[in-house]
Amino acid sequence: MHILLIEDDRRTAGYVSKGLHEAGHTCDVVHDGRDGLYQATQQPYDVLVVDRMLPGLDGVSVVKAVRAARVKTPAIFLTAIGGVDDRVEGLEAGGDDYLVKPFAFSELLARLNALARRPHATEEKTVLRIADLELDLVKRYASRSGQAIALQPREFMLLEVLMRGDGRVLTRTMLLELVWDFHFDPKTSVVETHISRLRSKIDKPFEVQLLHTVRNTGYSMHAPR
Repeated sequence: MHILLIEDDRRTAGYVSKGLHEAGHTCDVVHDGRDGLYQATQQPYDVLVVDRMLPGLDGVSVVKAVRAARVKTPAIFLTAIGGVDDRVEGLEAGGDDYLVKPFAFSELLARLNALARRPHATEEKTVLRIADLELDLVKRYASRSGQAIALQPREFMLLEVLMRGDGRVLTRTMLLELVWDFHFDPKTSVVETHISRLRSKIDKPFEVQLLHTVRNTGYSMHAPR
């Protein structure tokens, strides 16, 4: 394994690094959060080992930024903070495991091996397709049968959510949360209005309908079955 260790305590860093090398692994060591973030996003690693309390940028912020950069490398936190809330915060930030100091090196090694054996997450799609409908998430471009479709920002978001649904039925409540970030019912027809506008652009000019209304349930996007 090629491991990045982000640890400001040089004694701990030396102990872990020495043990990893003896176990046949390579280990790069940095002692500052900002340096760790740079290293983690510039080079491929099998696992990141991140101290929770770091100078420059704390460990949770490092992992959040790594995930925001779409780096999927598994990360394990090493920390003296062992409270439940702290562990939950670390995991929700994008961490995959949590080991509280003091720890046995054999346990750390076992956890690293387990993380490295996990299947790597597939790279996130940048182009979504259903039949002849395409949505380019990078270029912010929609087309069907090669014809460009002009979408307003909210229509684009709605179409992306529906296409990512992979044929599943999405309820009105789900769409309000995912597209409008409403965690309550605003008692408006905003979903229905945008669905109607979207359908007029991606379905009505074409022979085959892709956007389907599931009566009393919600909406689904899929090719003819």
